[in-house]
Amino acid sequence: MRNLNPDHLEAFVQVVRLGSFSAAAARLHRTQPAISLQLRELERRLGVRLLDRVGRRAAATAAGQELLHHAARIEAANAAAVEAMAAHASGEVGRVRLGTGATACIYLLPSALGALRARLPSLEVVVATGNTPEILRQVEDNQLDAALVTLPAPGRMFQVRPILDDPFLAVFPLAGEEPPARATPRLLAARPLVLFEPGARTRSLVDAWFLAGGAPARPVMELGSVEAIKEMVGAGLGCSILPGMAVAADHPRLAVRPLAPRLVRRLALVLRQDKPLSRGLREMVAALVALGENAGRPGHPPRPSRAGSPGARNPAA
Repeated sequence: MRNLNPDHLEAFVQVVRLGSFSAAAARLHRTQPAISLQLRELERRLGVRLLDRVGRRAAATAAGQELLHHAARIEAANAAAVEAMAAHASGEVGRVRLGTGATACIYLLPSALGALRARLPSLEVVVATGNTPEILRQVEDNQLDAALVTLPAPGRMFQVRPILDDPFLAVFPLAGEEPPARATPRLLAARPLVLFEPGARTRSLVDAWFLAGGAPARPVMELGSVEAIKEMVGAGLGCSILPGMAVAADHPRLAVRPLAPRLVRRLALVLRQDKPLSRGLREMVAALVALGENAGRPGHPPRPSRAGSPGARNPAA
């Protein structure tokens, strides 16, 4: 079956909305015979009856009602395409879709996106949050243009560029007994633990750290929010391990300690290798790379990764 003619769909939609061929012809500035011919051609191509005449009015059949839903989506997609091209024609830089984890979205992206918006006010940035596997699937399916996620990011089609290293830290309630100078797996496993919910790449790294230390983690609470975990720990309900970027040393109710052995997650920028780089996407990539280069300086997030060359392919692929 060949593709549907947009003009035929438009005629069908107007006939259903207005209830008559003559009204649809007037709305579309066509003749009534032309509208009738377009509807006959549409019904012939689909092999179904789309309209019933009841007196002087035309009404959609069951098949016509279903086609009406599809026609609405096609109309919206066409309008979006025209609007997107108009933005390019007027010199605007369009839209970029970025996927990342909730922690990076809260503690890392605002400064980079703020600077990007100041430089390119017409760039529309859409940020989606989720777990690393979910975000990578959306990049692979081209539902997202880029991702800032915790490595590894397996997939031969990906180009992976390490941005920065974020060390994990242990957090304890400030009230109560003095926490140790360094937190080991056995020491933390012996206390009530409040950890990220399963499925997150961060949780996988933390679980592996406990297992390597011979003390599997058995959390009393599993939460999907860094802020919720900090509140629970601050209330004295346990201790936790959190990404360093999410923990302020002067938090009023938390004591922060380094881990022994050290545990670090690497954040990387991930794109499809065949992804065309629009101006907006190039600017987004540059802003995130600069974010890593500035990390560790006063007022900036953790120190950047020095391992791996810029633009290196995914070592896990």
